[in-house]
Amino acid sequence: MANFAKPSAPRFSVDVYQNEFLPEGGRDVHAIVTVTATGGGRAAAAAPADGTAAVVIMVDCSGSMEYPPEKMRGAREATAAAVDTLRDGTAFAVIAGTHVAKEVYPGQGRLALAGPASRAQAKEALRGLGSGGGTAIGTWLRLADGLLRGSTAAIRHGILLTDGRNEHEEPAVLRATLDACAGRFTCDARGVGTDWEVKEVTGIANALLGSADIVADPAHLAEDFTRMMENVMGKEVADVSLRLWTPVGAEVQYVKQVAPAVQDLTGRRTEAGPRAGDYPTGSWGDESREYHVCVRVPGAAVGQEMLAARATLVRPGPAGEPAAVLGQGLVRAVWTNDLAASTAINAQVAHYTGQAELAQAIQQGLEARKMGDVDGATAKLGRAVQLASASGNADTARLLSKVVDVVDAVAGTVRLKAKVADADEMTLETRSTQTVRVKKS
Repeated sequence: MANFAKPSAPRFSVDVYQNEFLPEGGRDVHAIVTVTATGGGRAAAAAPADGTAAVVIMVDCSGSMEYPPEKMRGAREATAAAVDTLRDGTAFAVIAGTHVAKEVYPGQGRLALAGPASRAQAKEALRGLGSGGGTAIGTWLRLADGLLRGSTAAIRHGILLTDGRNEHEEPAVLRATLDACAGRFTCDARGVGTDWEVKEVTGIANALLGSADIVADPAHLAEDFTRMMENVMGKEVADVSLRLWTPVGAEVQYVKQVAPAVQDLTGRRTEAGPRAGDYPTGSWGDESREYHVCVRVPGAAVGQEMLAARATLVRPGPAGEPAAVLGQGLVRAVWTNDLAASTAINAQVAHYTGQAELAQAIQQGLEARKMGDVDGATAKLGRAVQLASASGNADTARLLSKVVDVVDAVAGTVRLKAKVADADEMTLETRSTQTVRVKKS
């Protein structure tokens, strides 16, 4: 069992990287907003019961989990490993998901508190976990939502494992469920084997501000579940938002998380007062994330300058109280006739623009490959190889090399491989949004 001391609350800093100079009449301002949380701590001392977190583990128990039997066995072992990783005092439950959702532990619509006795009871209940039935993921999420809503914990999190497609539920039902659960809890999603749908699993994680990944070999599930739960146990501050205020005449064009993974938050905006909007970022521990913000400002003459946006990190205050400010940074616009200054691209902005293009090129290339468009797939995946090489994204370059033969990485010259393992293609697609940070000079 991994033991974690309760982390102390992290301190936040907000840094803005941009080229503030625009040519006369220029309107689009780009900035990378780096948010860093430090001092939360993940010490391995004995942990007191704290009630900080509540976690629900959703395990696919549909009939396909028995083919091969290693999947069901791996799921049981992985869930047991995750239970062992819970910090004492964490509220938790386990759900078995098929075309219906059933409480495995503790049952009766409640959560258990992690401790030696409850861990042992939960692992005993897992021994009886079997497979049979269909797949209706929205049902699992609705049950998890109901259980988590009964908790007063600040950190509310789900872990979802599936091995197949959501075939016993209309896509609109899952979409509506995700919309309803968004903001109430975060969720990591995993696909085991190669018979599940990448867009479904990544869509769940994106909607609920969690991570998505493939575990092609069930033997690696326990390691992955342990790592996920360690990450959850390191969270200390929940419901954090990036608030962008813009002056009259300025308008936010988009907000994207660009590190550690690309995630478009533009459509997640909620209004937060005059000319301000909040973009959800989820829960935080000791970590750093980066966001690409684009603001369109009114054009102006040379020599003028303005505050294009104020980026503030906030979390909800007590009932009736204003939001707590965790950190703040400013995005500026300065108009100049210095061509060199106005055309220079900030290194961080350039890097993460390339990383977002890399993710898009991979997804479009794989889609073209599935459709039999050899030329389109070759062009897009060649561009992806070029971008991965230029940015030093070695992990993505390695995954690409399993789908294409690289002739010239710098030029982006590739040939599609005649045969590609399903696991390799799905791993590339699932991890296409994972980025690398700017190289430090």
